[in-house]
Amino acid sequence: MNHVSTYAAATTVGEPAANIGIFAVFVAITMVVVIRASRSNATAADFFTGGRGFSGPQNGIAIAGDYLSAASFLGIAGAIAVYGYDGFLYSIGFLVAWLVALLLVAEMLRNTGKFTMADVLSFRLKQGPVRTAAALTTLAVSLFYLLAQMAGAGGLVALLLDISSKSGQAVVIAVVGVLMIVYVLVGGMKGTTWVQIIKAVLLITGAALMTVMVFAKFGFNLSDILGSAQEHVTGSANKAVAARDVLAPGAQYGGSATSKLNFLSLGLALVLGTAGLPHVLMRFYTVPTAKEARRSVVWAIGLIGAFYLFTLVLGYGAAAIVGPDRILAAAGGQNSAAPLLAFELGGVILLGIISAVAFATILAVVAGLTITAATSFAHDIYAGVIKRGKVDDNKQVRVSRITAVVIGVLAIGLGILANGQNIAFLVALAFAVAAAANLPTILYSLFWKRFNTTGALFSMYGGLISTIVLIVFSPAVSGNKAAMLPSLDFDWFPLSNPGIVSIPLAFALGIIGTFLGPKDENPAVAAEMEVRSLTGVGAEKAVAH
Repeated sequence: MNHVSTYAAATTVGEPAANIGIFAVFVAITMVVVIRASRSNATAADFFTGGRGFSGPQNGIAIAGDYLSAASFLGIAGAIAVYGYDGFLYSIGFLVAWLVALLLVAEMLRNTGKFTMADVLSFRLKQGPVRTAAALTTLAVSLFYLLAQMAGAGGLVALLLDISSKSGQAVVIAVVGVLMIVYVLVGGMKGTTWVQIIKAVLLITGAALMTVMVFAKFGFNLSDILGSAQEHVTGSANKAVAARDVLAPGAQYGGSATSKLNFLSLGLALVLGTAGLPHVLMRFYTVPTAKEARRSVVWAIGLIGAFYLFTLVLGYGAAAIVGPDRILAAAGGQNSAAPLLAFELGGVILLGIISAVAFATILAVVAGLTITAATSFAHDIYAGVIKRGKVDDNKQVRVSRITAVVIGVLAIGLGILANGQNIAFLVALAFAVAAAANLPTILYSLFWKRFNTTGALFSMYGGLISTIVLIVFSPAVSGNKAAMLPSLDFDWFPLSNPGIVSIPLAFALGIIGTFLGPKDENPAVAAEMEVRSLTGVGAEKAVAH
C-alpha cells in the first residue's frame, strides 16, 4: 500500500496565526497555573522541592513530563523517519536507561538527600569540595540538555512560521528562554511540576491520537506502515537516503568500524546517562515518603514505555506518509517529522495542537532543568560552601532566582549555536556528560564504603573535563557540514559521542583517586548512610535538618 503525500514541499506548514494562537493559549493557561502555585511558596523547601507535597501518581506523571523532552518527541520521530531502525535505538536506549536509574539509584538518593544530588555525595565526604564539584557537574549537564531543547524550539518555529534565517530563529530561541526564566522565577518547583504534569498529559495523549490515526490510514496493519516507509525511502531523490534499508540495522550506524564504535558509545551514554541526570533524580525529593517515590516509579515507567512505543509508529508513519525528502527539506530538518505528520493527518488544527504540545514539552523540560541547576548552585555552592550553612531561606531562594536568569541567558546563547542539529543527538551528549561526571560518584558513594573525597573529585572532574574535551574535538562540533561549526575543522577525536571513552575513564579515576587519597571515610557515617539509603529510616531527619 503506497500512501504518497498530496502536499507539495511547501515552505510554510499550516496557518502561522493558528499555530501560534494555540500555543499562546497554552502559555496563558500554564502561566495562570504557575502564578497560583507560587502563592504557597513560603520556604526554600517549597521553592526547591514543592514542599514535598506531591503524590506518587502526580510525581510519576511529572517525571514522565521531565523525561520526555523535545528529543523524545521531535528528535526520535525524525531519526526513525530518516534512518528507521537505527533511529528507534534512541527510544530503546532512553527507556532502558530509565530502568537502570530506578533499579540502581532513584530511591536510595531520595532516602539519603534533601534538595540536590550533592546532598547525597557529601553525606560522608568533605562538604566543600564535593558540593562544589557536584554543583559544577549539575550545571554542565543542565546546559547541555538545555542546548538541545533550545535547538528544538528554533527548528519547530522555523517550520511553523517559515523562518529560514538564522537570525529569525535566534529570536525565537530567545523568546523561549525568556518564558522559561519566567516560569522558574514565578513558580519554583511547584509551578514547574504542574507545567510538567499538564505537558505530560498533552504529549502522551497527542502521541496516542496520532498513532491511532496512522494505524487507521493503513488499516491497522503495522507491516503496511513499514513497507510503505521503505518504499518512500527507496524512491528518494537523495541517493544516500535511497540506499538505506530502514527496516534493518546500519542505516545510520553501520558500514565502518568507526560508525559501529560510535553506536556502542552512544548506547553506553544513553543507558547509563539517566542515572546521573540531576533534574530527573531531583524529582524524587518532591514526594513525602519512600512509598510515594515507588508509586512515582510505577506511573513513570508505564507512561514512558507507552510513549516510546508510539514513537516507533510516528517515525515510520512520517516516512510512509510524508516521506524523508520533504522532512529533510523542511525548515526544521529531521525535527520537523512529527509536525509534518500531524499536518498530513489532521490539517491545520491537529498541527496547531501538536505544535503547542511540542512547545509545551520544550518549556516544561527547560523549566525543570533551570530550577535544578539554580537550586544546585544556591543550595550547594552559595549556602553549603560560601555561607557554610549559615544562610536563611529567603537568601537561598533569591540566589536561586538570580542563577536561573544567568543560566537562561547562557542556554539561549548555546541554543542559537546548536540550532539545526538533531535534538535527540544533542541530548545524547548531555547523557554522556551525566554518565561520566555524576554516575560513578553516585554509585561509589552508595555502594563502596572505602570511597573517599579524593576519589569523588577525581571521578567528577575527570569525567566532566574528558567528556567536554572529547565533544569539542569531535565531528559533532567541527569538520563536516552537519557540525555545529561547519566552517572549522579540528575534529581529531573520531566519535561523535565520547561515552565509550569518558565513562570507563571516570569509573577508573574514582578508584585511582580513592587509593591515592587519604582515608577520610567515617565508618559510622557510612553505616548510617547505608541504612538510610536502603530502608528510608532517618530520611525525614534529613528533610528537617
